[in-house]
Amino acid sequence: MPKKLSNALTPLTVKNAKPGRYADGGGLQLLVKESGARSWVYRYMLKGRSRDVGLGPAAGPGAVALAKARDLADDLRRLVKAGVDPLQQREQSAAEEAAAAQAAAIAGITFKASAETYIAAHEKSWRNDKHRQQWRNTLATYVYPKMGDIPVADIDTAHVMAALEPIWRTKPETASRVRGRLESILDAARARGHRQGENPARWRGHIAEMLPARTRLSRGHHKAMPYAEVPAFMAKLRTRNATAALALEFTVLTATRSGEVLGAKWAEVDLGKAIWTIPASRMKAGKEHRVPLSPRAVEILEGVAKVGGDYLFSGNGEDKLSIMAMTMLLRRMKQDCTVHGFRSAFRDWAAECTGFSHEVCEMALAHVIGNKAEAAYRRGDLFDKRRKLMEAWATRCSTIDAAGDNVTPIRGDTAA
Repeated sequence: MPKKLSNALTPLTVKNAKPGRYADGGGLQLLVKESGARSWVYRYMLKGRSRDVGLGPAAGPGAVALAKARDLADDLRRLVKAGVDPLQQREQSAAEEAAAAQAAAIAGITFKASAETYIAAHEKSWRNDKHRQQWRNTLATYVYPKMGDIPVADIDTAHVMAALEPIWRTKPETASRVRGRLESILDAARARGHRQGENPARWRGHIAEMLPARTRLSRGHHKAMPYAEVPAFMAKLRTRNATAALALEFTVLTATRSGEVLGAKWAEVDLGKAIWTIPASRMKAGKEHRVPLSPRAVEILEGVAKVGGDYLFSGNGEDKLSIMAMTMLLRRMKQDCTVHGFRSAFRDWAAECTGFSHEVCEMALAHVIGNKAEAAYRRGDLFDKRRKLMEAWATRCSTIDAAGDNVTPIRGDTAA
């Protein structure tokens, strides 16, 4: 039998060896590559299979000395003799270390960090700056003080309830939105592997069992002026020489939302065709909306165009009018109603005093069609019919005639 090698290598051999493999005995080998790089390898047989385990470099930075390489090989030899696969053990140890490092990293991810990651990923798809700011404000006010610094992996039902219970009855609308935002953030954290288990902010079958159903605001929570009083109000409004008065009159005539009017830019308006096209990004439903402009609405725009600037209604020729400008004007005029309430006045008038169809009236308000089948088949926006409706509304707003409050003589040729 060939003689077994034992301590065959010397430090000088290690230093001067040419490319190839050199056995030291007991499975320890010196591997020299063509590049001159040198490393130690322990070769062993286990279950009829030969495998190599690297022991480190034999030269250069961090080099393992010959004596140390022999000690390392001895340790591995004892493992093999005990039936343990050194390479498998090393892989298992590496996996455990990686898992521990990942767990430590996840433990350092707070709920606030997860929320900020979620907002950064989604805010470009949100419809306007106000919506983005509401996300940040509600979390900073109601959530971060309760759980902002807690690892997102540890957030449980108690944390969610601590944020929701104080405002659930006093601020139901806000509380409901906060719960939905919590659920979205925690779902995203789970998808990223930052937490496990059920979502503690889930409503159905969970939070719903601990908190009463939210009391929804009635449809008429925006206090409206009776439509019969609108003409007299509009007459008073036209006596005021202020941009806010013109903006409010335009808002009433177009039956649009105040935010849509205050954010309107000249690039959206075609005065020649008397059309104002509101982009989807500024619409509540996220869909472009064309607004037919009555002659009086066009007249208002022609007047404010002289001010200049990007916005239709500007406080100083550059910035858009304040969101509170029209509301404060109503207060100064001692009117017990809201700007949004004029949309209700318009809708009541259209339903009670005209022959326009439900679809035309709802589309004039840019309401989403609730019936999915109906929405799928509707391709147009009934624009010509809506133009007749808005011109009739403008006429009504300019006619102070008690006898005309109940009947608008357009039923024959405009009913849809």
